Order: sequence, then structure tokens, then C-alpha cells
Amino acid sequence: MPRPSKRPRYTLEQNLQPQSETQGLEGAQLLVAEEEASSSSTCSSSFPLSSSSSSCYPLIPSTPEEVSATGTPSTSQSSQTSSSPSAAMAVSLSSNSAAGSSSPEEEGASISQTPPDPEALLRDAIDDKVADLVQFLLFKYQTKELITEAEMLTTVIKEYQDHFPVIFREASECMQLVFGVDVKEVDPTNHSYVLTNTLGLTYDGMLSGDQGVPKTGILILILSIIFLEGNCVPEEKIWKALSVIGVYAGREHFIYGEPQKLITDDWVQERYLDYRQVPNSNPARYEFLWGPRTHAETSKMKVLEFLANVNGSDPRSFPLWYEEALRDEDERAQASVVAMDVTTAMASESARAVASSSSCPE
Repeated sequence: MPRPSKRPRYTLEQNLQPQSETQGLEGAQLLVAEEEASSSSTCSSSFPLSSSSSSCYPLIPSTPEEVSATGTPSTSQSSQTSSSPSAAMAVSLSSNSAAGSSSPEEEGASISQTPPDPEALLRDAIDDKVADLVQFLLFKYQTKELITEAEMLTTVIKEYQDHFPVIFREASECMQLVFGVDVKEVDPTNHSYVLTNTLGLTYDGMLSGDQGVPKTGILILILSIIFLEGNCVPEEKIWKALSVIGVYAGREHFIYGEPQKLITDDWVQERYLDYRQVPNSNPARYEFLWGPRTHAETSKMKVLEFLANVNGSDPRSFPLWYEEALRDEDERAQASVVAMDVTTAMASESARAVASSSSCPE
């Protein structure tokens, strides 16, 4: 798989504060975005969809300290506040792109005036190794092979073994955020790892014959937005969020292919997403919800735990979403008990019917 040219690393300054009980989605505070000049990210350079830093997945925004009883942000915060998590993410990432843009002349002048920085050179070398390791992990995912630390060191890392912890961490983050694949250790003694789909999803969007790369990352992003936005999101809001990471309807993407087909066709056919017309909309507008397969394979709690972990936080820090996730867990448990009772009753009835039919008349 060819490796795209490098781009500067952009991260979102994390300003995650615990939600108060009266703070809701309308009080979502815009995360502060700034360019991190000291390093470049492999996920945003080799795979320009995300930063290798966990802060590149800012789907859980903080809330303003001053929110009125109606949930309206104060005037002083209006310029930094978005009405929804997905909008906050979109504006934040757009700010990153604008802040990091510079003309070739400016870059050339900067390079000519600045002597090579040993730390920058090392960072570039580490970034290259992260990209190499990601490609290696993708190959292992396709072949469904177990991976060992020894194999990664000898095959990919080579002379940069002292930096393996950093390289491995960033490559693992990239696999999770961009491709929706977790790198899980299964043998701490031999340091062997297995690659599994994030959130327990069973379909990765790959073409038949194991061609291409897993595309679960974009599905997890959409499922997360749907959950944080109240379980139903207008189609235009989804595309607005995706546009800031370089994913546009009708435009071929080098990882995800044609996104509109993937999202409104493949994921809908696979029943991960429900795509329906907004009632009484004229002209017709559409919205996304979780599909039945999503409800069957994962849960709101798993999504919240994933997002909190990516942002270095705890699900309990966001009580509104945490309470909703707990209610969902209770409902799922009750439904499981009811299903088990029905199954037991049917089995008992079937056994009685068999016994009755097999008994001999006197």
C-alpha cells in the first residue's frame, strides 16, 4: 500500500471537565485546537485522517463552566461553543487545518534558515517506523496471523529498538482510530498479539477475498456521533463531521473508497446503520440511527468507554451519557432474561409434546 506524503501533526488540546448534572449537549464547549510544532504524526501524515495522539478523536467535548438554566452558553463563550459534539469536532479540526497551512515559499524559507534539528530528524525516523509498522499490522490483519514483539523488532523496527514502546503505541492508536482494529496482547510472556475489530463489531467493510483495508474506523466514528447526539443524527451533520477529516460524499477516499456507498449502502445493508427519511420533510431529508446489528454486537456503554479511553478520561466523568449507557445496559439485561424465559418455556412445551405423543395408549 503506497504511503502518502507527510503532513504536519495537529492535535486538539484536551480540556475535558466532568459534566454537571444540568449540563447537556447544548453546552458542549469547543475543544481548543493548536498545531504541535515539536513533532509530526504518522497517522496524520502517512494516513491523513487522524493524529496518532489520542486527542485526535475529540468526540467527547467538555462543557462550559458558565451555562444558563436553559443550556445556552454565555456570551463570552459563544465564539468557542458549538451546539453539538459533532459540530464542535468539525470546527475544531477545521481550525487545525487553517492554522497549519503555509505556502511552499514560507516553508522553503524556514527550512533554509533553520539548521537540521537532531530531535526533528529522530521524530521523522520514528514516524517512518510507525507507518511501516502500521502497514505490517494491516498485512497481519488480512492474513489473520498472530504477531509477536520479536517479529516486529526484527522485521520492522530494526535499529530503532530503543524506541519500540513509542512506535508500537502510536501504531496501535492509528490502527484503532483509522481502521477500527485493536491490537490486543494475548500472551504477556512471549509478548504476542492478536488483531480484532474494535467494539466487537464483526464486519470490517473489506472487499471479498481480503482485499483492501478494514474500514471499521469510520463506522465507529459515525456510531459515536449518533450516540452523543441523542441517538439520531441528520445526514448533513454526519457529512459535516466527516468533511473535516477529508471524507466527502461522492469523492473517492484512499482508505474508505467511495464514502457515500460505504455509509448509505454497505453499512445500511449490513444493518449497522438505519437510514430513513425525516418525517414530513419536504424536500426529503434523511437521518441516521444505530441499526439492529449494532445493538446486537456492541452497546452504548462500550462506545462511551472507548471514547473516554481515547480521550484519557473515565465514562463516569460524563454523567449524562453514562446514565444513558447504564439504562441501556439494564434494558439489554432485562431483554436477555425475557428471551431466556421464552426459550425455556418453549423447550418445556416441546418436551411435554414429545412425551405425550410417544406414550403408549392403555
